[in-house]
Amino acid sequence: MIPARVPRVLRMGPARLTAGLDHCRRLDLPAHRTLHGVVEPRTLDELISYANEVDMRGRGGAAFPFARKLRAVADAVGPGGECVILVNGAEGEPASSKDAMLLTRNPHLVLDGAVLAAEALGAREVVLATAGGEVAEASVAAAVAERRAANVSGGAESRVPIRVVGIKERFISGEGGALVNAVNGEMGIPPGRKRRAATSGVDGLPTLLSNTETYAQLALLAEYGPQKYAEVGTGKEPGTILLTVSGGAAHGAVIETPTGTMLADVLDLCEADLGDGVLIGGYHGAWVSAEAVQTAVISREGMKAAGATLGAGIIVPLGESTCSLGEAARVASYLAAESAGQCGPCRLGLPDVARLMCDLVEGKGSVDAIRRSVRLVERRGACFHPDGTAKFVLSALDAFETEIAIHLEHGSCGRPVRGVLPMPEREAEIAYRLEVDWSRCQGHGLCAHLLPEFVDLDDYGFPSFRSVPGWMAKEARRAVEMCPALALRLASSSGDGHGGPGPKTSGSPLRLVKDGMMKAGSSVPRLTRVGAAPSVRARGTAG
Repeated sequence: MIPARVPRVLRMGPARLTAGLDHCRRLDLPAHRTLHGVVEPRTLDELISYANEVDMRGRGGAAFPFARKLRAVADAVGPGGECVILVNGAEGEPASSKDAMLLTRNPHLVLDGAVLAAEALGAREVVLATAGGEVAEASVAAAVAERRAANVSGGAESRVPIRVVGIKERFISGEGGALVNAVNGEMGIPPGRKRRAATSGVDGLPTLLSNTETYAQLALLAEYGPQKYAEVGTGKEPGTILLTVSGGAAHGAVIETPTGTMLADVLDLCEADLGDGVLIGGYHGAWVSAEAVQTAVISREGMKAAGATLGAGIIVPLGESTCSLGEAARVASYLAAESAGQCGPCRLGLPDVARLMCDLVEGKGSVDAIRRSVRLVERRGACFHPDGTAKFVLSALDAFETEIAIHLEHGSCGRPVRGVLPMPEREAEIAYRLEVDWSRCQGHGLCAHLLPEFVDLDDYGFPSFRSVPGWMAKEARRAVEMCPALALRLASSSGDGHGGPGPKTSGSPLRLVKDGMMKAGSSVPRLTRVGAAPSVRARGTAG
């Protein structure tokens, strides 16, 4: 059964990446070979020449030239050296389903491309890392088993060893350094410093790291040859591309379309309600107005002209029925909770941006305050996550200017936050809350000094608290242990109060309200302060 996360497949123009999927729910090896034949090996120089001729770019979001990646790995390996092919199937972006679709329904096309690259580079193995869930992982494992069986029967399907690695799904799990760490058995977070997989990746070896769709495109390029491959699409960006359309679309789908297609036509196919705008490129992307949609073209160049980047092919129309500002604040809160928490911009800056966005939804604060907070985050992080979040927030401020003015004047636009922008559904991670025994608290303020991100002091020095994410539990326990009055206690806010995991939630595991998170489907965030001092103590009458 295809999971709900993998929507149906539609196409505009010829079927290449999606060939056969209108007849089969999953292409096994015999069906795949009937459509695409047996891939003939290519030399490294041939693959580089092919990729250069059609200007083939990575499809994971950064659009890095694939030929340059091949050459960089080859140069790093040297005579007699080893390398690894790493397929990035860790689709941490909640609004994208194209990689999960390929791995679930057409895994052999991806493996063909990976094996081609492995043979050209003389790689030790192919590693396919997926965070797409049990179904995608099982589909790929079955595909590997089919190839091994064909090899035993006299075929040539397992010329290079293939290893499937399932990793924990997070927004940052698909970042290159985070993926390499996870495959190496380390914590799957960005390393905090620039590290090129081409020189040191899996097991410290030079590693060709690219996205699932990129390897599928490589297989098609080798099958068709550059000239036939370029018969569709634009002259500068030939071929087809996979798009994920969701949100305010009546028919969410993964769509294969030639580059050069009008964005408006794609949205019409899905019967999309544009509302206040369309998000392009996912949660590190940008908003395009309904007016700009009418002339925007599906290509890197076309999206740039519209003020956006195509990224991993994510298109999310907002629709008229939801509060656009509330949806943007909801995503900002999710992104703040998804950080690795290893640098100041993530630990301090992103939660602050999220809180200010939620204040704006309530008609409080100001756009200038958010812009100041964003400036403290940009270009200062250990990875790209703070910059990507800043880009999303600044784009929302520009796109929803009218909506913001209504909120500031009336406190609300009258529309609820319906949770239109996709969020992952998964087991909630443990989050914590600080609680205070008001009979003991003497207003020393040491807790605020130790945890400035999560503790506020009122005019009399008494604390109120924001929920503490799991990665800050050690620091929170330190604050509890150092309280001079022994007034603090740390409890789980996502479970039963005893530190156990809580129920399944939609969106972020942190159920902050004013503090940066909103539950999907709520109208506007309630203004609450967990553990706030009673009014009598706020007047300074407590010991």
